[in-house]
Amino acid sequence: MKRRAFVLGLALAAVVPPVSAQQLLKLKRMAMVSPAAQTADMTANSNTGYYRAFFQELSRWVYIEGQNINIERYSGGGETARYAQLAADVVATHPDLIVATGTPIAMQLKRVTQNIPIVSLFGDPVAMGIVSTLGRPGGNSTGASIDAGLELHGKRFQLLAELIPNLSRVHYLASEAYWERAAGVGVRLAARQAGIPIVELPLGRTVSQEAYQDSFRSIQRNQPTAVMVSDEGEHLALRHTLVELIAAQRPPAAYPFRDFVEAGGLMSYSVDLSDLFRLMASQVADIFRGRKPAEIPVHQPTKFELAINVRTATALGLDLSPSFLARADQVIE
Repeated sequence: MKRRAFVLGLALAAVVPPVSAQQLLKLKRMAMVSPAAQTADMTANSNTGYYRAFFQELSRWVYIEGQNINIERYSGGGETARYAQLAADVVATHPDLIVATGTPIAMQLKRVTQNIPIVSLFGDPVAMGIVSTLGRPGGNSTGASIDAGLELHGKRFQLLAELIPNLSRVHYLASEAYWERAAGVGVRLAARQAGIPIVELPLGRTVSQEAYQDSFRSIQRNQPTAVMVSDEGEHLALRHTLVELIAAQRPPAAYPFRDFVEAGGLMSYSVDLSDLFRLMASQVADIFRGRKPAEIPVHQPTKFELAINVRTATALGLDLSPSFLARADQVIE
C-alpha cells in the first residue's frame, strides 16, 4: 500500500505544476460571470462539458473550490440591459480574479475596473478595445478568443451552401448589438463574398425563449432558406431551447458550437469550447501564482471542427454525401 501511494505521488508530481505552500494555503476569491447561464450550471459537476473541463484543469493546478478557492457566480439572465450593472456589482465585491464569458460582459467589466484581473472568453478583444494586442494584452485582461475572423465566417457559409444546394438566403439570428461589433461586420462581409443574402433576425435587448419566438415569425415555412446562429454566449446558455424552437420551424440550421449539435442541432463548424475553458483555467492559475494578465497572451485557436447530426439531417430530408460526412470531425448518429 505504501509503495502504491509513493508511486501515485510521483505520478502526480510529474503532471501537476510546482506551486509554493504559501500560494496553496492562501484562500483565493474568484467571480464567474455568464451572460445567461444558470449559476447552478457553472460548477465542477455541471451538465455542460466546458464547465467541467474548466474545473478539472483548475484542480490539476491544485486550485480546488472549498479548499483554497472560493467562487461566487453571477448570471445576466440574457438581459443585455443588465450587463453594465452586473459588472459593477461583481467588481464591488472585490474578488481576486474574474472569469467572464462573452464579449459584452468582458467589455463592461473592462470599463469598471482596471485593477482586478479578468480572464474572458470573447470575440475579437483587440477590435473591441479590451486588450492592446493578442501577444501582449496590456492592462488587466486576457483570455481566449473564439473569433478567427472572415475565414471562419466564410467557411460556415460555404458548408451550409454545400449542404443545401438551392440555398437562396440565410436568416441570421443575433442580438442588435452583435451587428455593431467586429463579428457582425465580418458576417456581413463573408455572406457578401459567398453570394448569399442574409436576413437579420434581431433579438432586441433580452435573449429568451419569447425573443426567439418573435424573431422566428419572419421565417416562412417551406422556403428554401436556412438559419445561422451567432456565437454569442446567450445562445449557448439557451441552446436546448433554441434547438427545439428551430426544429419546430424545420429550417436547416448551422450553429456556432458543437454543443448545439449534441443537443440536436444540424451542424456546426467551431472551436472546441472545452479546450478553450481548460486554457482559461490555466491562465487563472498563472495569475493566482503571480503572473500579470498583461503578460499572458490571448489565445486565438487555429483548430476548428465540423460536427454533423445525422438524425437531424434525416428528419429534415437532407442528403449527406459520403464526402461531406468524411470531412466531419464528429458525426452524431
